[in-house]
Amino acid sequence: MRLKFKQKRIAVKLAVDAYYAGNKAKVVGVLFETLATKKPLKIISKVVDGVAPYESGSLYERELPCIVLLLQDLDARDISLIVIDGFVYLDDDGRYGLGGHLYERLERRVQVVGVAKSPFKGSCKLVREICRGGSKRPLFVSAVGTDLDEAARLVKGMSGEFRLPSLLKILDDETKSDF
Repeated sequence: MRLKFKQKRIAVKLAVDAYYAGNKAKVVGVLFETLATKKPLKIISKVVDGVAPYESGSLYERELPCIVLLLQDLDARDISLIVIDGFVYLDDDGRYGLGGHLYERLERRVQVVGVAKSPFKGSCKLVREICRGGSKRPLFVSAVGTDLDEAARLVKGMSGEFRLPSLLKILDDETKSDF
């Protein structure tokens, strides 16, 4: 399956995540206009059967097919940026994580920003640690298709007074609801 890209129309952003139970996944997307938005324009979701088992360092093999299935319900021409729960790069040599593989799958046409709650060993130079709200625990931001420092600044400026931005908290809650 190839996603179609023609002329861009309305540029929206998408945050996406998946939650797993056995060999099933619930993948959810939260569409929004700006990173400072508190509430999404729309929430979409899909339940996927037969997902691959988890393998450390190969999350993309499990999650990427789920995200691609969700993206089939959208017009890829409208998406200017995707925020994922995870890493774009897995090490300082630039080995792709989920975000990098998604970027390639989207023919390098959509910026991808990874926001992870835990560090990934070996990934330092291509990640920025940011603290939000009153939290002393950082989030780990990585990016492809856009400047890393700009991506970190944007995530830091996302709406919400806590460590996890409001839209990403909504996304996290939605992945686990009714599943």
